[in-house]
This record gives sequence, structure tokens and C-alpha cells, in this order.
Amino acid sequence: MPPHEHTGHPRRWAILGVLVISLLVVVLDNTILNVALRTLADPVHGLGASQGELEWSINSYTLVFAGLLFTFGVLGDRAGRKRFLLIGLVLFGLASVLSAYAQSPAQLIAARALMGVGGAAIMPVTLSIISNVFDPRERGRAIGVWAGAVGLAVAIGPILGGALLEHYWWGSVFLINAPVVALGVVLVALLVPESRDPDPGRVDVVGVLLSVVGLVALTYGIIDGGEHGFGRPVVWAAILGGLAVLAWFVAYERRSDHPSLDVWLFRVPRFAAPVAIVGLIFFAATGVMFFSSFYLQLVRGFSPLETGLLYLPFAAAQLIFAPSSAAMVRRYGGRAVATVGLALTVAALGVFAFVDATTPIWVVLVVFFLQGTGMANIMPPATESIMSALPREKAGVGSAVSNTIRQVAGALGVAVLGSVLSAVYRADVESALRDLPAGASEAAGESISGAYAAAGQLGPAAPQLIAVADDAFLAAMHWAAGLAAATAALGIVVVLRWMPGRPAARPGEPAPVGEAELAGTA
Repeated sequence: MPPHEHTGHPRRWAILGVLVISLLVVVLDNTILNVALRTLADPVHGLGASQGELEWSINSYTLVFAGLLFTFGVLGDRAGRKRFLLIGLVLFGLASVLSAYAQSPAQLIAARALMGVGGAAIMPVTLSIISNVFDPRERGRAIGVWAGAVGLAVAIGPILGGALLEHYWWGSVFLINAPVVALGVVLVALLVPESRDPDPGRVDVVGVLLSVVGLVALTYGIIDGGEHGFGRPVVWAAILGGLAVLAWFVAYERRSDHPSLDVWLFRVPRFAAPVAIVGLIFFAATGVMFFSSFYLQLVRGFSPLETGLLYLPFAAAQLIFAPSSAAMVRRYGGRAVATVGLALTVAALGVFAFVDATTPIWVVLVVFFLQGTGMANIMPPATESIMSALPREKAGVGSAVSNTIRQVAGALGVAVLGSVLSAVYRADVESALRDLPAGASEAAGESISGAYAAAGQLGPAAPQLIAVADDAFLAAMHWAAGLAAATAALGIVVVLRWMPGRPAARPGEPAPVGEAELAGTA
């Protein structure tokens, strides 16, 4: 392509704005849910959800989302990306209304799973459309803006969710998706061009089923073990069965001529290293975000709105640094930028292993800002490396892999770190529950939310129970945060060993991996 030739769409920046709105509705939902967890656990003002049910309200969405991403990426390439984006937005909006009016935790979990179907239709086509309407020389900047939109959603979600919970019932945090979806549908219909893969693959039905069954079984075993103990055969049957099905999935994908996950791509360092980084960082960060909401609202006593405002430094850092990360990569190379980003994230997550009930809140704000800065300098270069490792017409593959790893890792992060949190909490609080009435003892032994609910019925004994529950929760949070920081630190090893350094191409012109290199991995 001659240096002066530009292959981008004339309305590419307006299209990017529309895609950001479509992305907001997906990310907004999960960030709003974080501040609503405490309310959902309340038996009076919420649904009385247990710790495990709260985890499933997150993971039912993420597992369905992740399980369908590959197939929906192929279907979007085949049927039309704009068409699939519209279908996904409408389905997401309808499922949001069902979530808002759920009458039990089970109904909420089911509605959230349906939202995952809509999200799986939305997310992969946004990156695919970006790769098709932007010239490769502008793609890094566009992806930086796309990633910055995640920071915007992180900023809006908790604040909006907290404000809604202050004035309305808990279902309003889901109902707010409806106007965003309506705006997105109108703008997509008017501005986004239709595009397709000229050579779409067949749908890998067996692969999709295996991946969904394996992930659900594995996550169920981890969550159930964390909630009720790992000494029961059913827990290990679910965990080992899930791992066996996932191993079967990988073996099947290696032999398939139309795989939903092309496992041979993982032999390309430019593709595999950033995928691993994305997985490690979202495993750690999503788990920490899950328990930090309980820390802020229960141990520190902040309202949902105040909690949302406390997440602002994280979101502000992403908004500030994510759009400029592409320029940093051009100047210093992806390896250097990602290493610094990971180091900041590891340091931020590690601080949570030391905070307690009296830590100055400005320390927590600085920690959130450092984490946001670190992740803002990890995700855009990692995503750009993944997308540029594939030919333009195969953008859906890179998008599906990147987002699937992110969602699966986030689900496992909530499951694993949530299980560590539950197990340590139960072990530490157990001795203080022996003299409590049976109902209060059972509730307080399950989670810190249950302890606060039980304390409301104990009269003079309430302060002692709350103090014990706070101490047990903080000890559990320290263990979970330490594990999260250690997991994120593995990303530094991956970056230094396998991540490509300074790009060899001219500044602003990423050089995609050619078909020959990909073919050589097969």
C-alpha cells in the first residue's frame, strides 16, 4: 500500500463514537452491578442473595458471554456485523428489563445469562468494525479510544448505580440500560456500514458446547467449594470434570477444520503473549473489584453512591492514559509499556493486602488511580498486538479471542478469589458464632453481608459480631489480594519473555503478521 493511500472509512470517527456507545451498555452493566451487590444481599431491600448467588449473578453473564463469543464472531462475519450488533443491542435491552424485575436470585441469574447472549453479539463486532473502517496506521489510536471507553463506563457505572440505589429500588440499575440501548440502536442503524468476511467459516457447534459445559462446570465447582467447603466429592467432580471437558475442547479444536478457537494461533508470540497478559490481569483485577465493594460499603460504611465516587480515580486514570498508550507504544515499544503498566497494577493490587478498617481513604484512592493507570497501559497495546497479528478480514477472530479470555479470566477471578475470600472468612469467624441463635449463626458464617444482616436482630450483641466479621473479612481480603497481585505479577514474566518490543514498521503503521506466518503455525 503506498504511504499516501488511506483505506479508512470517511465517517470512521463518528462510527467509533457509535461503537463506544454500544460498548458502554455492556461494560456499564457490570460496573453498576458491583455497587449493587451489597443491596442485592439485603433480604429487605434486595433479594437476600447469598455469596454464591452474588458470584453467579456476575458469572452467569460472563460465562454465557464467553462461551458464545467465538460462534457469534463467526455469525457476525457471515450474516453482517451491523445486523448482529443491532440484534445484540435489542436482546441486551430486553434481558436488562427482565433482570430489573426479577423476583428471586435464581430469576436474576437466568436473566443475566440472557444478557450474556446479547453482550456476546455486541462485543466482538465492535472491534471487528473498528478494524474494517480504520486504516492500520490509525487502528492503534482507535483501539486506545475504544479501551478508554471502558474507563468511561467504569466511571459512570458505579456513580450512576450508587445514585439510583440512593433514590430507587435495586432493579433501576438494570433498567437504566434501556435508554442507552435505544440510543445505540438508532445510531447504529443510521451510521454504521454493513460489513462481512468474504470467506466466513462454518459454525463450530461442538466446540461451543464443549467450551460452555467445561467453563460452567469448572466455575460451579470453584464457587460451590468456596461457599460450602472443598471437602465434598461433588465439588471435585465439577472441577475435574470441567477441566477434562476443556481439555477435550482444546483437542477437538486442534483437529477441526472450522474451529471456534484456532489454538494454533497461540504459537505466534505476538498473538499469544498479549492474550495471556489480558487473562492474568483481568483474573486479578475483576476479583479485587468484587471484594473491594464490600470493603468500602460494609467495613468502611460508605453508601453506594459514595462507593461509586471512590472508584472515580480508577476510571479517570483509564480515560487519561488509555487514548495515549498507542503513542507510548510507538515511542518505547509494547514490551516496555506493558511492563510498566503491569508493575503499577501489581503494586496497586498488593496494597490491598495491607489496608484495614482505619487506612486513610486517600490511600485507597491513590491505589485505584495507580491500578487504572497500569491497566490503561496494558489493555490498548495488548489488544492492538492481538488485532494486528491477523489479516484485516479476520478481525473477528482476534476480537473474539481477546474478549473471551477477558471474560473467562474475569469469571474465574471472581470465582477463585471469591472462594478464597469465603473460605478464609468462614474459618476466622466460626469460633465467634457458637453462642448465636441458629439462624443468625448460619447467616453470619456465610459472608460479611450475612453478618451485618444478622447483627440487626441481635441488639446489644451486634457491635461485637460486626467487629469480628470485619476482622475476618479483612484477613480474607488480604489473602485474596495477595493471590491477585501474585497472579498479575506472572504477566511481567510473560511480557519480558514473549511480548514483542519496539515495532520494526514505520511509526503509526503497524505491520500485521502475514498469512504465511500464520500458516506456518499449522
